[in-house]
Order: sequence, then structure tokens, then C-alpha cells
Amino acid sequence: QMQLVESGGGLVQAGGSLRLSCAASESITRREIMGWYRQGPGKQRELVATIRPGGNTNYADSVKGRFTISWGNAANTMYLQMNSLDSEDTGVYYCHLDGCGGMYEYWGRGTQVTVSS
Repeated sequence: QMQLVESGGGLVQAGGSLRLSCAASESITRREIMGWYRQGPGKQRELVATIRPGGNTNYADSVKGRFTISWGNAANTMYLQMNSLDSEDTGVYYCHLDGCGGMYEYWGRGTQVTVSS
């Protein structure tokens, strides 16, 4: 079964940057979309960004221009570069895989991002 492992979270001051990584236990196929979700304190989980196998990306309005999602050099890695962080970006960030238009999905356990003001 596919496993997703996030890394790269931590504590950063407002205005700073972090890069999150997601490593999948198997190669990502062309019918699978990867993405990042986050859940802030007292908030519902929300979509941050997605990336398709061909490289097409999609971002939440709140992170456009600040965050960049990308594939790694290895076929099973994905990154989220986060710049100009502010306190509203605080939360647990989850790696997600959507297979075949929602027929199956996998979640990572999450990595904590804390932005201090």
C-alpha cells in the first residue's frame, strides 16, 4: 500500500521560508495527482496546492505567489516551497495523493508548520 511521508516542517518567523518534502513509497503514475493540504488550529482541512503528472499546478488563492509546488528529480518525490510565511500559514501540512479522479486516495501523517509573528 502506498505510503506518503512528509518532512521539512518546523518553526519559522513571519516572512521566512520553509520547504516541505513528500516521499511516496512507490512511483507516482500518470493517473495520480499529488497535493498539499493544511489544517490550522480550530480550522477545517483545506487544499493548498496540487500538481499533475505533466506539471500543471493549482493553488489556493491565499498562497498564490508565495508557495510553489513541484516534482522532485525522483519519480516519487514532491516539494512545497513556502515563502513570505505569516501566522495564518500555521498548521499541520498533509501530503495527499488522488488516484484516478478520486477512486482512491492516500494521506501522509502530516508535518507541523508554525509561523511566529
